[in-house]
Amino acid sequence: MEKITDLQAHVDNAIKWFWEMLPDLILAIILLFVGLWVVRFLNKMVRRFFEKKDYDQTLETFLQSFISIALKIILFILVVTQLGVKTSSLVAMLGAAGLAIGLALQGSLANFAGGVLILLFKPFKVGDFISAQGVDGTVKEISIFNTKLNTFGNQLAIIPNGQLSNGNVINYNAEPIRRDNYKVGIGYGSNIKKAKDILLQICADNEKISTDPMPQVVVDSLGDSSVNLSLRWWAKNEDFWDAKFFVHEETKLRFDEAEIEIPFPQRDIHNRS
Repeated sequence: MEKITDLQAHVDNAIKWFWEMLPDLILAIILLFVGLWVVRFLNKMVRRFFEKKDYDQTLETFLQSFISIALKIILFILVVTQLGVKTSSLVAMLGAAGLAIGLALQGSLANFAGGVLILLFKPFKVGDFISAQGVDGTVKEISIFNTKLNTFGNQLAIIPNGQLSNGNVINYNAEPIRRDNYKVGIGYGSNIKKAKDILLQICADNEKISTDPMPQVVVDSLGDSSVNLSLRWWAKNEDFWDAKFFVHEETKLRFDEAEIEIPFPQRDIHNRS
């Protein structure tokens, strides 16, 4: 009989607690549905804002996801607070969980932060040819945690964004035109003026090499076995490699025709009986 009485007391307390909590529970449910509608409305406004602006697609996707998650976290805190949970306790719990997750995912968070910096400051964009972390390639994709490069040999290189944002990056497409500093050695017995004229004529014969600025040839140094000339010319990024290969091939062909020697390492062998 005593057990039945205790059970009845627990049931009565539960019913009493339910009726006391019912107003807060109803308000919390209303707050949840209204809050979800507000979140959807704000997300729609953010999406329309980005559609009117010319931002990077990856940045738009990231910011939309980040804003949506942030709004839902705020809504969750409001709903839980409405049910009677103290805000200070909830914040402390979330802070402790965030600290534990942050320590466990240190590298990933560094890459995440690096991705945000790259998307915000745009040191390069998709389609640019860059050199970074010992890898040269065309940027194929910029994600939140890493950047994918398509190398010259058509391999896929994946570089963590943390390293990219903190390391040196050379962006070859940052400027519309690009300069090459082509060095070639000639023999000390060769005619320097004639060699310089041939190199300048090679540039003049290729329409992809810019005439403004004009190509220039200088004597770069006097080496142990050659006079080293430096040919400096400019071309648009999309024409650079075709022009470069043309200059290299034509230099050899025309120097041979003009009997201008390009020295190369030689070794004399003496046979002693």
